[in-house]
Amino acid sequence: MQLAYSKQELKILDLVSRAAEEINCDAYVIGGFVRDKILKRPNVDIDIVCIGDGIKLAEKTASLISPSPNVNIFKTFGTAQLVYENYEIEFVGARKESYRSDSRKPIVKTGNLDDDLNRRDFRINTLAVKLLTSGPTEVLDKFDGLKDLENGIIRTPLQPDQTYSDDPLRMMRAIRFASQLGFIIEDESFNSIKKNAERLDIISQERITTELNKIILSKKPSVGFHLMRDSGILKKIFPKFLELQGVEKIDGKAHKDNYYHTLEVLDNISEHTEDLWLRWAAILHDIAKPDTKRFENVTGWTFHGHEWLGAKMVPKIFKKLKLPLNEKMRFVQKLVRLHLRPISLTKETITDSAVRRLLFDAGNDIDELMTLCRADITSKNPKKVKRYLENFERVEEKMLQVEEKDRIRNWEPPISGEVIMSTFNLKPSKIVGELKLAVREAILDGKIPNEYDEAYAFMIKEAEGKGLVAHKK
Repeated sequence: MQLAYSKQELKILDLVSRAAEEINCDAYVIGGFVRDKILKRPNVDIDIVCIGDGIKLAEKTASLISPSPNVNIFKTFGTAQLVYENYEIEFVGARKESYRSDSRKPIVKTGNLDDDLNRRDFRINTLAVKLLTSGPTEVLDKFDGLKDLENGIIRTPLQPDQTYSDDPLRMMRAIRFASQLGFIIEDESFNSIKKNAERLDIISQERITTELNKIILSKKPSVGFHLMRDSGILKKIFPKFLELQGVEKIDGKAHKDNYYHTLEVLDNISEHTEDLWLRWAAILHDIAKPDTKRFENVTGWTFHGHEWLGAKMVPKIFKKLKLPLNEKMRFVQKLVRLHLRPISLTKETITDSAVRRLLFDAGNDIDELMTLCRADITSKNPKKVKRYLENFERVEEKMLQVEEKDRIRNWEPPISGEVIMSTFNLKPSKIVGELKLAVREAILDGKIPNEYDEAYAFMIKEAEGKGLVAHKK
C-alpha cells in the first residue's frame, strides 16, 4: 500500500530522508501517523525511528531547515523532538526493551527494526514506511496490522500477557483505541487485560488519568467505560463511578440504573461538545445518588440532595484522579450543584425571580449548564422527551427576557459594601454583609428594581430596623 501525503508531509519526510542519507542510516516513519493516514484521521505527530542515533538524525534534519528549529533532546530516553510546519516530529533510535516485574520503565538496548516493532503495543501501530530520498516506500507490515485496521481489531504483536505485563498502561491504551476508533479488542487480548488489571498498580495516576481523559474525549465514551468495567479496570481506577450500577426494587418500585443513565448522558453531551470538563460534569452529575438513595412508602425511591453532596465530592474525586484543582474543577462542581435547577423550572410556573436566581448562580456557565440538562433527558418515551425539550425552550425564552431586562448574569448589586460602610460610618463587620445580602435578595426576588435609588432606599429601611442611622447619602 502506498500512502497519500500532503505537500507539507512530503516536505518533512524528504528532509528526514536527506538527513538520514547524509549520516548514513536507515529511517522509518512508524506507528500512529501511518495508522491514521490509512484511516484518514488527522495526526500532526510524526514518529521517526532510525537504525542508529535518533538524536543525531534530529539535529541533522534541523540543520537542513532555515532557520533551524529548536531541537528538544531527552538524553535519558534517547529521543529528540522538533516542531516544523505545525508538525511535532519525534526521533528515536531503534531499540529493544525488557522489563522488571515491579516497574514499567524498560531496560533499553540498541536494536534493529524488528526489535523496535516487537516492542510496540498493538499490531495497528507496527506499520512502518521506509524513508528514501526518492520518496517514501510502501507500508511495511510485519504483523498484519493492515488486516487488523480493515477488520477493526485491536491485538498485540506478541503474546498479550507479555505486552501488558511489560507495560500495563497498554491495557488502558487498548481500551482507548477501541473507544476512539470503534474497534473490537480481540478476545485473547481482552482476557489478558482482565488477568493483568492489577498490574496498573505500578503506573502513576497521572498517566492513567491521561488515558482516561482520552477515552472520555472519544466520540462515544460509553464504549470505553463498558470495556473498563468488563475488564475490571474501572473498579480499580474509579470505583466510585461503578457504585452507580445496579437497580434495587421494593414493593414493585424500582429506580433506574444510574450507571447506564450517566453514560447515556455522557454520550448525549458528547454529540454537542468536545469540552473535557463539560463531559466530566456529565460523568459526575449523579455521582452522589448511591449515597443519598432512600425508599419512601408513598413516593418510592428518592435521591434528595444528591446535587449538593455530589458537588462536595468533586474536589475529592479530582484530587484522587490527579485532575486539576483549579477553575476547571470549580466549573464541574458548579454544574453538578446546579444541574437540577433548570429541570425544576420546567415543572412549575416559571417566575422572573426563579430565572433571575438561576442566571445569577450560573453566571457565564449558563449555556453549558443548559447543555448538560438537555443531555440529562434520557427517557425512552419520545413524548416525554419532546415535552421536556419544549419546556426547556420555554425556560430559555424566559431567561432571554429576564437577561434583557435585568442584566443579571455575573451581576453585582448596585449597593456595595463600601457604600454601606460610608453611609452608616461602619467598619467591615457582619452587619455590613447582612445589609448587602438583604439588598441582593430583594432584587433577585423582584421586590425592588435593579436600580441604585430604589436599592439605596431599601437599604436605609433595612438599616433602620437594625437601629442604624444614616450619616450621609
